[in-house]
Amino acid sequence: MVNVNDIQKLREHTGAGMMDAKMALQDAGGDLDKAVVFLRQRGTKVAAAKGERATGEGLVEAYVHLGGKLGVLVEVACETDFVARTDKFKELAHDLAMQVAAANPLYLTPADVPAEVIEREKGVYREQLKSEHKEGSMVEKILEGKLAKFFAETCLMQQQFFKNDKQTVTEVVTAAVAALGENIKVKRFVRFALGN
Repeated sequence: MVNVNDIQKLREHTGAGMMDAKMALQDAGGDLDKAVVFLRQRGTKVAAAKGERATGEGLVEAYVHLGGKLGVLVEVACETDFVARTDKFKELAHDLAMQVAAANPLYLTPADVPAEVIEREKGVYREQLKSEHKEGSMVEKILEGKLAKFFAETCLMQQQFFKNDKQTVTEVVTAAVAALGENIKVKRFVRFALGN
C-alpha cells in the first residue's frame, strides 16, 4: 500500500502527476529514491516518443540579474499555446534563463560547438597528456573524458542543473516533456553582461 504523504512528496520533488507518482511508488515498493529513478526513466521514454513532433509554440523568457547588469533571453518551444501558458512551462523557461545567467554556457549542445574549438581543446589536452607522459589508446580515452567535461561546462543542455546538481538540463527538460505531455525544445539563448 502506498502512503498518500509519499505520493505528495514524490509529486513535489518531480512534478509528476498523481497517478504517475502512485504507480512509480508501487513499482518501487514504496522507496522514494527508486520511484524518482523510475519516473526519470519513464520521462526519457516519453520524451523520445515525442521528440519528432513539431514545436511551433512556446515563449521567450527574459531574466535580468544584478540590478540590470546581467540579462538573459531564452527561447523555449512546445507544441501548443495551451502548454506554453501553463505555470509549469513558464517555470521551466524561467529556470532555464536563470541557468544561463548562473552558468554562462557558450553553446546549446555539443553539436553546436564549432569543429575548430573542439580541435583547439583536443590540442591543449594532447599537450597536457604529452607532458604527463601518457601515450597510446589511453590518450584517446582520456581525451574523450576531457571533452565530455568541456561540453558539461560549456553546453547548456549538458550542464548540471543549478537547482539540483544530480540532474542535467537535458534531464530537467525531459522530465517536463513527460509531465506536460508535449515535445519541448530549447531553441536558443543569449546572455548579456554589462561591459562584455
